[in-house]
Amino acid sequence: MPLYMDVHNVPGVSYDDVVEAHKKDLERQDAYNVTYKQFFVDELNGKIYCLVEAPDPEAANRVHSEAHGLLADEIHEVREG
Repeated sequence: MPLYMDVHNVPGVSYDDVVEAHKKDLERQDAYNVTYKQFFVDELNGKIYCLVEAPDPEAANRVHSEAHGLLADEIHEVREG
């Protein structure tokens, strides 16, 4: 299954808020055959990065949409090294 890194631009983001949003993603992911693997938070620059296995970028964003409404600004297919 393809692996994606999505990017969210969220000025003022806090790590604790992302933890809560990620929990909601995990609750919804199975409905779309998606696996959120890891997230990264850059509070200083207002960025969130999510590493996700998904059939396509749209499925990954659907999980975000239903879980908490915070859609990715960018989604990039990546290869693990």
